Amino acid sequence: MNDKNLEKAIHALNSSDKTIRRTACESINKAQKQNRISRTVLQEVNNHVHTIYSFSPYSPSAAAFKAWEAGLTIVGSVDHDSISASREMKEASALIGIASTTGFELRVSFKQTPFNDKKINNPDSKGIVYMVIHGVPLNAIEKVKDFLLPVQKMRNERNRKQVEALNSSLKMSGLPLLDFDKDVVPLSHSHDGGSITERHILFALAKNLYNHLKTQEKVVDFLQNTLSIEIPEVLVSRLLDTTNEHFLYDLLGLFKGAYLEKFFIQPNEDEILDVKTVVDFALSIGAIPSYAYLGDIATSVTGDKKAEQFEDAYLDELVAYLSSLGFPAITYMPPRNTVEQMRRLQALCKKHNLMEISGVDINSSRQSFNCPELLQPEAIHLIDSAWALVAHELLVDYKSEWGLFHKNNPISTKTLDQRIAIYADFGKKMDPFNPSSIITIATKTLEGDK
Repeated sequence: MNDKNLEKAIHALNSSDKTIRRTACESINKAQKQNRISRTVLQEVNNHVHTIYSFSPYSPSAAAFKAWEAGLTIVGSVDHDSISASREMKEASALIGIASTTGFELRVSFKQTPFNDKKINNPDSKGIVYMVIHGVPLNAIEKVKDFLLPVQKMRNERNRKQVEALNSSLKMSGLPLLDFDKDVVPLSHSHDGGSITERHILFALAKNLYNHLKTQEKVVDFLQNTLSIEIPEVLVSRLLDTTNEHFLYDLLGLFKGAYLEKFFIQPNEDEILDVKTVVDFALSIGAIPSYAYLGDIATSVTGDKKAEQFEDAYLDELVAYLSSLGFPAITYMPPRNTVEQMRRLQALCKKHNLMEISGVDINSSRQSFNCPELLQPEAIHLIDSAWALVAHELLVDYKSEWGLFHKNNPISTKTLDQRIAIYADFGKKMDPFNPSSIITIATKTLEGDK
């Protein structure tokens, strides 16, 4: 790229200053109008990109541009225990010219359910489940922030204790100890509503390790011979590669799978809200609460999960129970599941009238924004679901009864598949530079069906 001003704008998308990031988005908008930048548009979408408001190398603006650059038609931000990326993601996407959707991810308690003693979809805890609240409308952002604030506070109290536990496990290693306030907090955007997760702690550990030992070879030796961590051969090669720009993220991934258990403290009931409380809250703001299917793991695609069994052994009973709790959707990641797993899950969603939502969580610089698996016959219908999600989020913000699952939706008598198809059509027809254009498009159908 020879356009220095454009290069500067793209680099500024990850500025620590929101105003600078917005100006950068405006510069990219201008460059498109002047035909100084273009892309090849694909069918692919991704509704589950993490940002700096939980753990990620990307600001919401940078994530929107990376998705646009990869040819995606839809980008969605999802952060752990935080909705603070939402407003910027919506604004940046509209300037850059890509459809967007926003939400948040939360661990919820299944302690009062028949599955309380099982590892369901959470590798770290029994009776605690990951769920994603998709399609959060703009008018609900402040309500969500207030809802999540106590969770963030309790999580940070546990985070401090986890850093203390990590230091205890490392005190004989010769490594400098971590300081939560000086080493971990600055890696986050907790000052602006972001959350602090175990990944922040592990990233601080990775930085601390490299800064202390100075070379990648010494890091690998330390991991193997002092911390007794078994490193897969392919990862050893990456960690020893002095040109590896993803080194710290690769190191974080290794720690996530091999060292987290050394200091992880189980969250208590003050931090983990009851699943029914969260489902009811999400529905009350017009969002779509979704169970995040994991499935039994044979080989971890991302390298940060062990081979382990999760909900597949009792999936039929679980999906029926999710439906009884009021979940309207299940979200899953096609690259992480086998065709057999997806077909079984899809049949259960059909049986219980649940929407299927896709999304591949992006939280490392090594990961690609593309998801060609969505183009396979077993998954291509998820593209229409993503467009319906975009439409839902915009329309429920305009009029609550226009939510995809609202009982008074003008097309509520149609089947779920029919409603998804109609909403997907709305989304595809809207101008991504002017998302509010969907109101006019949808009005023709929804007002006409009254």
